[in-house]
Amino acid sequence: MRILHTSDWHIGRTLHGRKRYEEFEAFLDWLAETIQSTETAALIVAGDVFDSSAPSNRAQQLYYRFLCRVAASCCRHVVVVAGNHDSPSFLDAPRELLKALDVHVIGSACESLEDEVLVLRNGRGEAELIVCAVPYLRDRDIRVAEAGESVEDKERKLLDGIRRHYAAVAALAERRRGELGAGIPIVATGHLFAAGGETVEGDGVRDLYVGSLAHVATGIFPRCIDYLALGHLHVPQRVGGSDAMRYSGSPLPMGFGEAGQRKSVCQVEFRGTAASVRLIEVPLFQALERVKGDWSGISARIRSLSAADSQAWLEVVYEGEEVVGDLRERLDAALAGSRMEILRVRNNRIVDRVLGRIHEEETLDDLGVDEVFERCLAAHAVPEEQRPALIHAYRETLASLHDEDMRAE
Repeated sequence: MRILHTSDWHIGRTLHGRKRYEEFEAFLDWLAETIQSTETAALIVAGDVFDSSAPSNRAQQLYYRFLCRVAASCCRHVVVVAGNHDSPSFLDAPRELLKALDVHVIGSACESLEDEVLVLRNGRGEAELIVCAVPYLRDRDIRVAEAGESVEDKERKLLDGIRRHYAAVAALAERRRGELGAGIPIVATGHLFAAGGETVEGDGVRDLYVGSLAHVATGIFPRCIDYLALGHLHVPQRVGGSDAMRYSGSPLPMGFGEAGQRKSVCQVEFRGTAASVRLIEVPLFQALERVKGDWSGISARIRSLSAADSQAWLEVVYEGEEVVGDLRERLDAALAGSRMEILRVRNNRIVDRVLGRIHEEETLDDLGVDEVFERCLAAHAVPEEQRPALIHAYRETLASLHDEDMRAE
């Protein structure tokens, strides 16, 4: 049996204000064609289908059109679990309707864990795959908060909760395999941060729990799982050195930190319960380029890209010591006649850093949520000794807001 594992589509995500629907559409068209050409039997999407809990109508249209197209292909099953960016209730709302298309959606941890164990059958009605469809496990799903508990207590409870959840779901899956007969592979999904996972600056990966808690060790996952399909981290990678535990990574570069990174989906083929994995590279639909250096280096790189007729979106990072007051004007002149576009300019001049000045083109898009709060504390001259407690409370508030399903009633 052959499956494809993908995740972190983030449909609807923008890049410094630029909408990217054409890229998302091109990727989903490519994915549907790849499913058909590789004769894939099942598609697994390991979370963060959308970038927002309230996706736009166009984002929804792309998602549902893709599901309808795949349902009419050779692909017999689609399994979709929610990530931390998704609204569980929004994904779950059409669940019964999508079942008619053999699309199985799990938006949140189920009250009955048996609902997270899916037995997928072939055209003859024979069981061919068991999926432990575990979505992003929200804090409230896996632990009970207590007043006065330490950060260490919270982390221990989170990890214990994740371990218990996977142990219980895997035990149910193994029991089903025993009832159906040996030789049926078990695949589990997850949307979490595995210990040792690789990230890159500016990829938009949001902390799952307060203070980056609960980096999950591979020992948490039961041994009966034949392939672990993970989402959340945008860099394609193995987990714990195992080919059978993988992050597929995001199919599009989510920030300039991912410019030049090869994107892929995971093709997993089973011989009995043994999984072999091949990465299928995703085409680049919109080039991103980070141009760094002093003015001489930046202008030379822009000339080189222009000569190659590049259509890249650019982030320009000026690192020269010379104070360039007309940086933007110089850049506009350098790009005149080209098909490139600058989405972001960062000026890292030493003089600016020393004087603590904020560049006039800096926007909220340039800052992380923690950095915005820290600047607020500095602007209001909050004493240094008070800041750690305030930052921790701020992060707890953010985590609570992110975990809250705003669309649920």
